[in-house]
Amino acid sequence: MHPKELLYSEDHVWCKKEPDGNIRLGMTYYYQEQLKHIVYLDLPQSGKTISKGEPIVSFESSKIASDLISPISGTIVESHVELADKPGIINKDPYGQGWMLLVKPSKLAELDSMLSASNYINLILK
Repeated sequence: MHPKELLYSEDHVWCKKEPDGNIRLGMTYYYQEQLKHIVYLDLPQSGKTISKGEPIVSFESSKIASDLISPISGTIVESHVELADKPGIINKDPYGQGWMLLVKPSKLAELDSMLSASNYINLILK
């Protein structure tokens, strides 16, 4: 359920290191499952600078309205704009077509504080 090759934040964001050095971000399976049906997303524009610990994506689900918190700092290379019209993709494929942002990281060392899949599973099972 939680791919071993990804890194995870305590705020339920997954990160995938791409071959070009960029980082792909999305919502974890666990979190989207807790939220039930995601009905709305507000994704930031390409070119926007983001900082670790700040809100990056606003969303609404059938349960709550909230924000995803960025686990890294950098510049947004691409937002997955298809999700604005079809946010339910996140519920169907959170680790594939449900990705949200592609980021050029400015501080790679921030990835060192992220969780492995097994540590993330331990976190959510507490």
